[in-house]
Formats: sequence, structure tokens, C-alpha cells
Amino acid sequence: MGVVGKVESLWRYPVKSMAGEEREEIFVGYAGVYGDRLFAIGNARAPARFPYLTAREEPAMLAYRPHFRHPEKAALPINLAEAKGITPTVADPADLAVDVITPSGERLAIEDPALLNALARRVTGAALRLLRSERALTDCRPVSLFSLQTAEQLGGEIGTDMDKRRFRANVYMDLDSGAGFAEDSFVGRNLKIGSQLVIAVLERDARCKLISLDPDTCEANPQILRKVATGHEGMAGVYAAVLTEGVIRRGDSIETVE
Repeated sequence: MGVVGKVESLWRYPVKSMAGEEREEIFVGYAGVYGDRLFAIGNARAPARFPYLTAREEPAMLAYRPHFRHPEKAALPINLAEAKGITPTVADPADLAVDVITPSGERLAIEDPALLNALARRVTGAALRLLRSERALTDCRPVSLFSLQTAEQLGGEIGTDMDKRRFRANVYMDLDSGAGFAEDSFVGRNLKIGSQLVIAVLERDARCKLISLDPDTCEANPQILRKVATGHEGMAGVYAAVLTEGVIRRGDSIETVE
């Protein structure tokens, strides 16, 4: 085993493709980060293989800010202490209720038809509905990781400050190597984060238009995706599956394990 870095910050995204929330600690289970991408906006007219409305189609989605109505109940599984190695149960749906602050400042319950109506007005031909899942509605694997060094390198390559939030990872890493894209070397290896969590890093993260969008202004900078596509095979960051569930915290060590 060898320490390769530490957790710089932890994030979850209550509604797929809307703004994320930074956490001091998260529970990472086999199905993903607790409370991550619990909801999504389905689009019946989208391709069956990806039936969602995302910021790729409507960049303004990033300006919608979801919050759990009962943050203390939505922080960690309700029976975490008693589970003792068995997958904990999730909270009652009412305890995981989400409100969304719209770009205009209006607060709407996630189930409020006004929220879907507001989004539908922005997207021609969309047929929207709310989707909810106990399993994180991620694009690929349950957990995504991205290093600060990769963000710094990409920023240097195109001559701009690079906001790490563009990459919408669950775990942002500060790696000891200091090299950008060092997380690529973890593919095919296992990592232990903190005292409990063990993950298998399975593949690099294939990127799309979303990384071009500023998380605050929603404005696009096509240079970013172009550079990732031409200079890094379209990949930035890595995806992982969970081998041993656990709670992780900001500042936890990250180490390779055999």
C-alpha cells in the first residue's frame, strides 16, 4: 500500500445535471454516493439509451440549485451505525425531499409541476417528467474522481483558470505526484479512501459538452472540450465501483491497495 494523495473536496448532485453541493463527509455505497443524483428530469423524446434532459441540451440547468429539505436526515443513511457491514437502508422518501431554487430565485419542490413547466419552456419539443431512484442515476459507474492537478494542467494548456466544478466529480483529489492526469494510472487498481471505503478504478471518464459550461454563468467555452478531445483522447478523470462501502471525509488519505 502507498499513500498517493488526499481528498480535497466531496460533492453530490441531488438532481442530475443541476448544481451540486459540497459535503464535509459522504457515504459511498455499492449504488453510489448517498443522495447523489437521486432525481433526474426524464425526456420522453430523448434517445432510449439516455432518456434524460441535461445541461448538454439546456445549459441553464446548471443554474438550478437543488437542496435537501431536511439536510440532517439526508446527510447519511439513517441506520449507518447499526448496519455493521450490511448495506444500510435509505431514509423515508419524505426525509429525502428536495427543493430547487430556480435561476430567478423561486424555490420549488422537486415534484412541483411548475419546475418541469419552466424547463419545458426552454427546450423545444421536450416531453418532461420527474424520475426518482434509490440508486444514483449516474452516466456510467457509481463514483467519479478527478484531480486538482488535471484541472490545473488543462487550464495551463488553454491559458485560463480552470474551475474544477466543470468536471462534476464526487471526489476531488489532491495527488502527491503533482502531475496532471495522474489518476489515469489508477485504472485497474484499487484505492482505499479513509478508514473504510475501498474502490476499484475501472476506466477513464469520457467527456462531453458539459465540461465546456461554466458552472456559475452556464456560458460555453468550446476550447475545453476541444483540448480534452485532441490532447487527451477525450478523457479526463476516472470512474470507480465500490468494493467496500464506507464514509469518507474531506482530508482523508487516498492509498493504493493490492
